[in-house]
Amino acid sequence: MTSEKRVVFRSTWLPWVLLTPQVAVIAIFFFWPAAQALLQSFQQSDAFGLSTEWVGLKNFTNLMNDATYLASFKITAIFSVLVAGLGIGLSLVLAVFADRVIKGTLVYRTLLIWPYAVAPAVAGVLWLFMFAPSIGIVSFALRSFGFEWNSLLNSNHAMTLIVVAAVWKQISYNFLFFLAGLQSIPKSLMEAAAIDGAKPWRRFWSIQFPLLSPVTFFLFVINMVYAFFDTFAIVDAATEGGPGRDTAILVYKVYYDGFKALDLGSSAAQSVVLMFIVIILTIIQFRFVEKKVQY
Repeated sequence: MTSEKRVVFRSTWLPWVLLTPQVAVIAIFFFWPAAQALLQSFQQSDAFGLSTEWVGLKNFTNLMNDATYLASFKITAIFSVLVAGLGIGLSLVLAVFADRVIKGTLVYRTLLIWPYAVAPAVAGVLWLFMFAPSIGIVSFALRSFGFEWNSLLNSNHAMTLIVVAAVWKQISYNFLFFLAGLQSIPKSLMEAAAIDGAKPWRRFWSIQFPLLSPVTFFLFVINMVYAFFDTFAIVDAATEGGPGRDTAILVYKVYYDGFKALDLGSSAAQSVVLMFIVIILTIIQFRFVEKKVQY
């Protein structure tokens, strides 16, 4: 029987000293900016920030009366569901096949991990060139089948472009966790099921998938946060929120109104709303979805 090793601090202040760097990073790069955004959401500043006026809830009221802002909620919801759903589904399929590969395993897994090393802005530009209406190799192939692709004019094409780019960028991250989860499942369970006559699909659905539920839940939360925040560079590089504002997700609208339209109060209010939306979604996921997770 192995005894659990625990570290006992003889000093009461040493643990706090060890925690200080991490607490300082969180305070400086999260709590301080969040407090500043919350303060600015109740203010109205000029384009240069030289004069500030306290306006209370006016910025939030204006947002609720802004049709383009309300439309961005629907755009963000569609985008985040597609990115999270497709990203998790495709990466799970790839992880299952990678777990069964015997020859060339290292090469196969390395190729699947590479996209994660690509910066989001580079991923957006890469897929933009591939789907460019005039010079893109994908759009050229689509034209040969009689399908005219133009993400500059067609809203559905533009949404497809940023979804594909976002899923491709995140799929490696999901793949790593799914593959690690599959490899942690005892092989004896799979062998016993095979001996009992269970087919590969039955073995996956009855044994592997339920045991992967903690990993799936974790990735679902991470992918939702990724779709809300980390896809800004992809949208900015690929479509710039166009055509019109049909791909302007919430995080891109925060940037556009703050840095291009120079409406700092509205941008701060939008960032506060977005922060609370993500917090509420995370709480809901941990409060209700986690109950269905089998640990």
